[in-house]
Parts: sequence; C-alpha cells; structure tokens
Amino acid sequence: MDAFLTSVFTVALAEIGDKTQLLSLILIARFNKPWSIIAGICVATLANHAASAGAGAWLGQFLQSEAGRWIISGSFIAVGLWLLIPDKEDTPTSRWDGYGAFLVSTILFFLAEIGDKTQIATVLLGAHFGLPVIVTLGTTVGMLLANVPVVFLGAALMRYIPFRAARIFAAVVFIATGIYTLWAGSAQ
Repeated sequence: MDAFLTSVFTVALAEIGDKTQLLSLILIARFNKPWSIIAGICVATLANHAASAGAGAWLGQFLQSEAGRWIISGSFIAVGLWLLIPDKEDTPTSRWDGYGAFLVSTILFFLAEIGDKTQIATVLLGAHFGLPVIVTLGTTVGMLLANVPVVFLGAALMRYIPFRAARIFAAVVFIATGIYTLWAGSAQ
C-alpha cells in the first residue's frame, strides 16, 4: 500500500502546473470531449508509466548496495529540485485534430511524458519499491487526479491553483522522500 499511495501522492503533486495540465486545457478547448480525453490520458499514462516503472524495478535490482541507495536518494532530491523549474507548453494540437479526441490525447500525452519529471519519478519509484504494477497504477491514478479536474473544469479551475506553491510543495515531497530513503537505509 505504501508504494501505491506514495506513487499517487508524488505524481499528483508533481503534475500540478505541469505541461500535461496545459495540454489538458488545450485538448478540452479544442475537442470538448472530456471522456475521450480522459480515456486517452489513462491509456497513455498506463503505457508510458508501465515501461518506466518496469525499467525502474529492473534497474533497482542493481542498486541494492549502499551506493545504489545514495543514487536513488540523490535522484529523488534532483527531481525535487527540477520541480522548481516551471514547464513550458510545447504540445500544439492543430496538426493532429483530424484523428479525434481519444487518439490525439493518447499520442500527445504519451509524447509529453517522455523525459518528463513524472516519468523520471516513475522510474525512481519503480527502483525504490520494486513493484512496477503497483507503481504504475499509483502514478496513473496520480496523473488522473491532477488532470481530470482540468478537463472538466478547464481554465476556471486553473485560475485558483497557486502553481508556484504547488511546485514548491511537490519539490519538498520529493526531497523529503530522498532524505527518508537515505535515513531509512542508514538506520538498518
């Protein structure tokens, strides 16, 4: 349960103000088909994060040493610091419009997640917990928690979310996870 809840919490927080929320706004404004967009987000996230969590779990078996614990902990801290840097919106949809809301959402969300903070976090969570299915489910739920309200409430919701404060809070969570990983390993 710890792997699931940690995955949900960290990804939901990391997604606030992320480019995928901006992409959600663009998609709902362009297509106005919320359920198709949500289905696309879900499919894209499951595919992207399953590969990421699996890669993390595989890498994690090589990182069971003291040095590996420092690498994983340092990586969580680095992602936390990275969260402090705002994303730039770089996912236009006009050339994709003819493919429909579901396919466009699936493709663009999958592409937007490649190399994104939440994909890196998913790799790290997979390495840390060694439970790729649980991590994938948790990160997918976290992604949906962050993006579904945007799809349904759109721009009105985004006016009230303090992006800077959310990014700082998410950064603190990642940095604290890194510190806790170091502390828990040294206490054994």
